[in-house]
Amino acid sequence: MFDVIVIGSGMSGGIAAKELCEAGLKVLMLERGRDIDPSTDYTDMVMPWEFANGMRVPEDEIARDYPVQSQCYAFSAATKHYWVKDSEHPYTTADGGSFSWIRGYHTGGRSIMWGRQSFRLCEMDFEANAKDGHGCDWPIRYADLAPWYDRIEKFIGVAGSRDGLAQLPDGEHFLPPFELNDGEKQFKAAVEAKWDGRKVIIGRTANLSVAQPWHEELGRSTCQNRSICDRGCSFGAMHSTLTSSLPAARRTNNLTLVTDAIVHSIITDPKTGRATGVRVIDRNTKVGRVYEARVVFLNASAINSAAILLNSANARHPNGLANGSDQVGRNLMDHLLGPLTIATVPGPQDSYYKGRRPAALYIPRYRNFVEDGDGYARGYGFSGQIMRASSVPQAQTPGLGAALKDQGRRIGPWVAMMGGFGEMLPNPDNRVTLGKGRDQWGMPIPHIACAFGPNEEKMARQMTADGRALLEAAGGTIVSQASGVSAPGSAVHEMGTVRMGRDPRTSVLNGWNQAHEVPNLFCTDGGAMASAGCVNPSLTYMAMTARAADHAVTLMKDGTL
Repeated sequence: MFDVIVIGSGMSGGIAAKELCEAGLKVLMLERGRDIDPSTDYTDMVMPWEFANGMRVPEDEIARDYPVQSQCYAFSAATKHYWVKDSEHPYTTADGGSFSWIRGYHTGGRSIMWGRQSFRLCEMDFEANAKDGHGCDWPIRYADLAPWYDRIEKFIGVAGSRDGLAQLPDGEHFLPPFELNDGEKQFKAAVEAKWDGRKVIIGRTANLSVAQPWHEELGRSTCQNRSICDRGCSFGAMHSTLTSSLPAARRTNNLTLVTDAIVHSIITDPKTGRATGVRVIDRNTKVGRVYEARVVFLNASAINSAAILLNSANARHPNGLANGSDQVGRNLMDHLLGPLTIATVPGPQDSYYKGRRPAALYIPRYRNFVEDGDGYARGYGFSGQIMRASSVPQAQTPGLGAALKDQGRRIGPWVAMMGGFGEMLPNPDNRVTLGKGRDQWGMPIPHIACAFGPNEEKMARQMTADGRALLEAAGGTIVSQASGVSAPGSAVHEMGTVRMGRDPRTSVLNGWNQAHEVPNLFCTDGGAMASAGCVNPSLTYMAMTARAADHAVTLMKDGTL
């Protein structure tokens, strides 16, 4: 029997294991996928010309096995072994709707392939539900999470600038920021000269701009500015479960990791109602087994965590474990991924830059903060980059000899790419349920009903107009702008299905991420989010996890759990 079982080895599960092991508890981590060996599975040391087909996956293979996963920008021949085969892991969507469920089942989960942009929610985000009536009130505020943001930022290593912005709080332990290039600095000057409330900053990213001693102790080193992080980083310069959390947990000798263990359900004592363990199915043999523990941390990601709770229904919890509120699976959110605007922009023609920086430029939220929105609640930010276009001839470029070589030596114009991330409101009709079909392991297939509503549609229209206005203000010429927004799920920020709240009648978890109805069950992945904000959410998942783990340790030590 273990002290704690952690379900899932991704972003939040890794932090849960690290924090609990360091507190002296014996922890079992369950991962439904295979184990990853960086020495053989990472492809960041493989040269581009060593991949067939220009690193493209054949179209027939995509159609057969990866129709959803291939929608992610990080999917390629170099990374396809990290993504699930849609043909082997089905789910269904509501009629007329769609949801792009992007997944990776292996040790570390999507922490290997994430975008690493690491921003804090602010006080405005934690107050939003209570003020405008969408969703339930967060049971915590920014001050509750601030010290845990500090703890996580120091541990994982977040490079960023201190900008003094209320909508994007600064951290105490930022590493030196990556630098805007000269074209971006010119863009920044133009935007900030036209709008007082619109700021252009360098993004905050979980890449070690300068590795610190506590990073080096775990085998990590400074970022090499290659920007191929999604292949896995052999330098350990980007944070992932494999490079940071697992090494920290393993050095305590308190961690047991079991891979190929698909969690079927959480077991509870019919008398006390408390969780006693987890039932799993071996991915390879399909044989079931049970593990026992005093406490369970559910970190399987928002959709799978909801599915596990629903599949854990019993006589005491007929609608799913901890689901007396009927909120498990409801309020599924993703970020509104706005259309990408591409433009050529003025910039110093005698300037270039070194390497491929892993951080994007960022324009923090300003709508419904310092500028009014056009009839919608909440707001959005912009992420992008400005770089010199390449003049390197392509295979189909006509010509030969000296003239062709000379063309490849020229530096192209400055090109800007800008995309918005908007907040999606919680909506109980956007939900995860268990379908009637079964997968190859006998598990119910998740059914996802999710669509953007009128608020998101209004926001998208202004986001599109603002993207154009920002680039034109800097003297840019629009080259292209996609119409519409990507389907829910495309931002790969699914959250909200096991939400926190003050009232057990309208929420699943309390302010410590404990299930109202099962006090020794914690959920600290994206499912716990009561609202989405408009910033990349992984940092918040990790901060909530560290805070909840500390609370669980306190309750276990005083005998409450």
